[in-house]
Amino acid sequence: MDLQRLNGLYEPVVVRALETLWGKSRERAGGSTNLLMAHLLDTAAVAELLWDDFLAPSTRSALDEVAGGPGGGRRLFAWICGVHDCGKATPTHQRLWPEGAEAVGQAGLTWVERSAAAGAKQQRRWRHDWAGGLMTRELLTGARWDADQVDWVWPLVAGHHGAFPSLGEVREPPSAKGQLRGRGVWRRVQQALLDVFTREVGFAGLREVEPVVAPSRALQLQLSGLVVMADWIASDERFFVGMDDLALVSPSASRERAIKAWKALGLHGGWGILEVPGPDEFRNRFGYGPRPSQAMVVEAAHRMSCPGLVVVEAPMGEGKTEAAQAAAEVLAAKFGEDGVFVGMPTQATSDPMFTRTRRWVEAVDEQLSSRVVLLHGKRAFNREWRALLEDAGAYADEAFCGVDEFGLADDPYSSESTSREMPERQAPAEWFLGAKRGLLAPFVVGTIDQLLYAATRTRHVMLRMAGLVGKVVILDEVHACDVYMSQFLHEALRWLGQARVPVIVLSATLAPAQRQGLVDAYLAGAASREELRAQVPKPSGYPSVTAAWLPVSGEAQFQVEATDSWREDLPVEVRVVPEAVPGAGSSSAERERLQGEADARVGDLLAGELIDGGTALVIRNSVARAQSLYETLRERFEHDEVRLLHSRFTVARRADLTEECLRLLGPETPRPRGGRLILVATQLAEQSFDVDADVLVTDLAPVDLLLQRVGRLHRHEGTWRPEGLRTPKVFVTGFEPRECREPTFVYASEKIYGSHLLLRTAAVLADAGETWSVPGEVPRLVEQVYGADPALLPAAWRGAGEAARQEQEERDRSRAEAARQFLLTPYGEHEKRTLAGLHYGGSTAGSDESSLQAAVRDGDESVEVVLVVREEGDEVFRTLAGRALSVNGDVAPEVLDEVLGSVVRLPSKFTQEASSLSPLPGWHGHPWLRRSRALVLNASRTAQLGDTTVSYDNEFGLRQV
Repeated sequence: MDLQRLNGLYEPVVVRALETLWGKSRERAGGSTNLLMAHLLDTAAVAELLWDDFLAPSTRSALDEVAGGPGGGRRLFAWICGVHDCGKATPTHQRLWPEGAEAVGQAGLTWVERSAAAGAKQQRRWRHDWAGGLMTRELLTGARWDADQVDWVWPLVAGHHGAFPSLGEVREPPSAKGQLRGRGVWRRVQQALLDVFTREVGFAGLREVEPVVAPSRALQLQLSGLVVMADWIASDERFFVGMDDLALVSPSASRERAIKAWKALGLHGGWGILEVPGPDEFRNRFGYGPRPSQAMVVEAAHRMSCPGLVVVEAPMGEGKTEAAQAAAEVLAAKFGEDGVFVGMPTQATSDPMFTRTRRWVEAVDEQLSSRVVLLHGKRAFNREWRALLEDAGAYADEAFCGVDEFGLADDPYSSESTSREMPERQAPAEWFLGAKRGLLAPFVVGTIDQLLYAATRTRHVMLRMAGLVGKVVILDEVHACDVYMSQFLHEALRWLGQARVPVIVLSATLAPAQRQGLVDAYLAGAASREELRAQVPKPSGYPSVTAAWLPVSGEAQFQVEATDSWREDLPVEVRVVPEAVPGAGSSSAERERLQGEADARVGDLLAGELIDGGTALVIRNSVARAQSLYETLRERFEHDEVRLLHSRFTVARRADLTEECLRLLGPETPRPRGGRLILVATQLAEQSFDVDADVLVTDLAPVDLLLQRVGRLHRHEGTWRPEGLRTPKVFVTGFEPRECREPTFVYASEKIYGSHLLLRTAAVLADAGETWSVPGEVPRLVEQVYGADPALLPAAWRGAGEAARQEQEERDRSRAEAARQFLLTPYGEHEKRTLAGLHYGGSTAGSDESSLQAAVRDGDESVEVVLVVREEGDEVFRTLAGRALSVNGDVAPEVLDEVLGSVVRLPSKFTQEASSLSPLPGWHGHPWLRRSRALVLNASRTAQLGDTTVSYDNEFGLRQV
């Protein structure tokens, strides 16, 4: 930097201040103090690389528009990122490091410590981020910026540590008497710092920086996340070693450092600029030509004039995933999106989708598969994901823990990561593995929770939004979102709609009200309105696609089409198998007797249906019911003819069982004539489970879920089936029909689903011998059950039905209200124009995975444990298979997979008892196990949880003894 020129422009005390103000202490800058000006320019240089090599074309276009035209966005973006830490040119920051504070004082910048301390005590959050917000607001106003432009810029500075304060909050505490912001020469130094930085990044002055168009709040939130990203990268002391000589500080020096960091960190974008796929690309990607429904979805994407929402409704096995991927390519090419986020309903469904997504993007460009990130709380147990990490040894978080180390330890919105106690190792997508950064990777597969987290009032939520904007978002099985989760889904869709992010939603069974709610939320966001009720055309058939978008100026547009399935409708025989349900006051002996009778009846049924061989799928609504039935069936059938699958096996055993079931009941395995196979499962078999059974026995569930289960019947062509099972059969049990009264339901089903939907589903069950035409009748059945017509119920049921409806509505209202306290935007504030006060008021969810999941899912909390064994007299802990660990449980590399695979989730009723469990002593320093609770089993493979004894074996899984 030209010091001679600076001395000609400013008084000596100002120049000395610029030569002294520190941005990073020696301890956090590689041994040398990093001047504040150096850090600002470093961050601006990183921002330039983000623009060149990371931002989606759509984001660059949007920022160009904000800046006034093509080419202006890059420079504005660099300025906004760099200016974030200008608030460090205040006593509130400079007083925190004794060595730096002394040097600043010697340079002629002083403050009254007593007053500064009093102000800091009055408002502990008034630190450099809030000071910077106040400073930029005043200085930009002084530069004659339009008020609308000032109003959206200062919150980006004030909120760069994760939360956006209100204007009232950023005002300096009165008790500080100006000693935190600084008076006198401080004000001239602050003006000079901003002026010099502005010229160094290429502007003639602050007036020239002023944007032309105020961006939407969604773009502001994305921009804020990118500011944080640039700041965190520029705080890596490995590449940005402190520069304490202002003469050596320059944009070129910062760019050189930034390029070195960029290359070393392996940062990269996604697709870049894509060409719109031609008609042959579908076959090239997936190995077969598009089916009618897939071609319909792709054509709908082609017809959209701007980004919007695409709702795909099609039966199981129709190829919705490939249709969504092909449509995503079209939307990305048309609207300049650089990657994709795929949200799945569960961790179990995310894992195979991770594999499929890697295969898909590799077909687009073979170099892209290594850029796909798996993002959910248990990805460490995914073998494919961990294989990508084998060559990495350093921790992804360690290089980034020096972001503003002073005075933020007690800050609920600080940059200190709650996950630093358990950092993850680096991988090919290195930097993106750190806490809160996963969505920033170009291609991401995870649970839908990751998207829902972006709709919560949490610190650094801007990083999550920055990771979603600029991608195409694909959400699978959205019907699985209940009333509580839907509040977050709709909030996320509002933000994505305003950000003009293309969203593709997939479902086999979607109630009309759900479809309407999704479209309304997205279009309300696109219109920046609190509410928008669209007249969405009803699909005329099934499968169908509903595309909705809102041009910048104009009315909402819709493209609604339907076509035939690629397979003919199946006539499915639906029959009821009554089950005696114990009353509320029944003894445990009575309950066991009735359960045994119910299990025996299913055994009789299966023996008759499978007399000539065949395959059966039995789905129970609870693990205990599945285990009980399996115990009965294994005594009646040959051992190799019955399988059990549920969620209380260890992750390794469950993965092996799932793989075995998919193989035995999949399309590639020939069925031996006369052979029998029965799979007893829970809701795990309900979605994303590609098996083919001849007959289904299922507990009653809401009709959409019931139809999901029916979708496991006669799924593959060319499969041998016995003569008597060549027509699909469904036997529905788990409830007791009663003469001239409403039926009663088993406790597990009513607890999970409530009686309202169970009653209405029971009402549409066909009489014995009648059939459902599947998938053709799916929309009609779903609409009937989820509709409001009381006449669906028999007259004798209607009193109970009305009571159940009112109870369900009250429960839904209560759950929706409980969710709203965590929503990113409270009701009534969706039309605000800036981010100021976004985190003000309401409840704020924690930022760690478990706290976030508790916020977006309101089910009973449960705990995962790692099962280990210690027999009496044995000095060491052992794995379930008997391999030795050590006296403290230390895990050798060769047994790590076995230990990690021994994780099992306990029933929620044991959550309190499990809270006292802790890691084994030898796990405390282990990157994968240091937070894992150990449940120690004895020689008989049992353990005590409170007053209850539980056991584990590979046949039944975890169960209560």
